[in-house]
Amino acid sequence: MDANANNHPVFCTIVPPHVLDKLAQAEDPRLAEPARRTLERDALERTRRRITTVRGVAAPAGAPSDKPKRTIFDAGHRETLPGRKARAEGGQATGDGTVNRAYDGLGATFEMFLKAYGRRSIDDSGLPLNATVHYGQEYGNAFWNGEQMVFGDGDGEIFKDFTIPVDVTAHELTHGVTQYTSNLEYFGQSGALNESMSDVFGSLTKQHQLGQTADEADWLIGAGLLAEGVTGVALRSMKAPGTAYDDDVLGKDPQPATMEHYVRTSRDNGGVHINSGIPNHAFYLVAKALGGHAWERAGQIWYDTLTGGDLAYDADFADFAQLTVAAAQSRYGEGEEQRAVLNAWAEVGISDLRARAGAR
Repeated sequence: MDANANNHPVFCTIVPPHVLDKLAQAEDPRLAEPARRTLERDALERTRRRITTVRGVAAPAGAPSDKPKRTIFDAGHRETLPGRKARAEGGQATGDGTVNRAYDGLGATFEMFLKAYGRRSIDDSGLPLNATVHYGQEYGNAFWNGEQMVFGDGDGEIFKDFTIPVDVTAHELTHGVTQYTSNLEYFGQSGALNESMSDVFGSLTKQHQLGQTADEADWLIGAGLLAEGVTGVALRSMKAPGTAYDDDVLGKDPQPATMEHYVRTSRDNGGVHINSGIPNHAFYLVAKALGGHAWERAGQIWYDTLTGGDLAYDADFADFAQLTVAAAQSRYGEGEEQRAVLNAWAEVGISDLRARAGAR
């Protein structure tokens, strides 16, 4: 693990607090009560992480394997981790679809990072991948706690089972990749970058699994998670931030696509789930401009930036953008890749990068 990897508390959820806050105010107790319980559980877990040193699971001895080592646990609707072992690596599919989806989602994420970037698990050293399902009563979230994945079943009214979208699994596991590399501080713009990296590689995992090109992908995060009757398609849209949902109960998706609409707030660690829309959209624009499979050139530039060793834990958007320009030039030269990166950041309101990069 990176030397600074334990310096910041690790507790990252897929559903932002502002969404759960809105639900907790609903008049219908079937919606409000599960949201309140989820908020309380998240607050407790977040506090526990602040006072607990995150150690993680020990990586296997010897050379890292090209195969994952997955274990799925069943919490049995309690809030004790990890729970009862339900399926181990190589084991047969069970009669529980949630267990099987979690197992497959861990595998899809491992495979994308391995085949696209040569990365062997979260820490690049074969770290075992553990996940707990059926966590809590109608728990409306999924999270990475620095050591493992945890999935709630949702309330069935707003959220379905959190193992359904593979990009939710990959999003949370990518928080682990960030933890073991740049360890972006989970606050303000560095926190929004942390969230954005998870959305980027979450979406790329889904695209990789489906064999989709950038043009074929939906660029939605959490498609299939919202229950019937909710006016929305996902939790977030990288293609069009601010359009994922507009619902009487959930409210309207607050994500900005550009710096012009950057949200200044003290909530949600300085708006990490909201302002992540800006770097998300920049990545989408790069992938769209370059075409083909987004995990290749566009994803490679972002991966090089995340893992290259120059990304400071407290980096802001401009710092990150500058490094992506440099990464594009380092790997591909001053060609269409670097131009796509420069144009994308300019479109979201972060410019003057060409001069600083020394690009011609």
